[in-house]
Amino acid sequence: MCGRFGLIATPGQVGEAFDISAIDPFPPRYNIAPSQPILMVVSASELTGGGEGRNALLVRWGLIPAWVKDAGAFSLLFNARSETAAEKPAFRGSMRHFRTLVPASGFFEWRRTGEKGGAQPYWIRPRHGGLIAFAGLMSPWLGADGTEIDTGAILTTASSGVIARIHERSPVVIAPEDFERWLDCRHNEPRDVADLLRPPAADFFEALPVSKAVSNARNLGADLIEPVGPALEAAPEDDGPGQMDLF
Repeated sequence: MCGRFGLIATPGQVGEAFDISAIDPFPPRYNIAPSQPILMVVSASELTGGGEGRNALLVRWGLIPAWVKDAGAFSLLFNARSETAAEKPAFRGSMRHFRTLVPASGFFEWRRTGEKGGAQPYWIRPRHGGLIAFAGLMSPWLGADGTEIDTGAILTTASSGVIARIHERSPVVIAPEDFERWLDCRHNEPRDVADLLRPPAADFFEALPVSKAVSNARNLGADLIEPVGPALEAAPEDDGPGQMDLF
């Protein structure tokens, strides 16, 4: 699953990586939590019914399906299982019409240690650095009082590599060469992009133990991603997705 992530690249770096010509300024964010605004990249044609290129917009992290009447009584859907999203009523429409990319520098996950003091958080990032793109879903929502909110969720899949030692689920990562196919909802139905919803290569990520201060969403500093110990090593026998699939 993905309950916290960071985006510490500059707007210029995000614009270059995602081929966006204009992007509003934003500060580095080290501890993005559900219900907060997140940056999503969408195909311009999906927003306007025409046009070319891609746009970046802020979306509330926590998807509300269009058919929900009372958002206050609806559970916060910040993750969606990629294996079933195309069939689930909450995500089916978004999988067909509003697929997005979520720029990220890495994400946090907690590993149960069995020791006093709770789980150990890890900052999980691409082994060779740079930005990554999570597979996202967007759902525009209109309240009875006229309130309009763009909401979204991050798709997850079975974990691979070192992440499988920490948690059974991790975000789906879309490779740059697949951006256009994933975002093109006009020509590609969910079945046409199902092959993209797979775990990354086992050696794609590295996991660094970090301070437990990240568990508090009010902590926002750069120190949250500073390692407090050596990187976690993948299990010798782990060459693919984890076997357990609980979330």
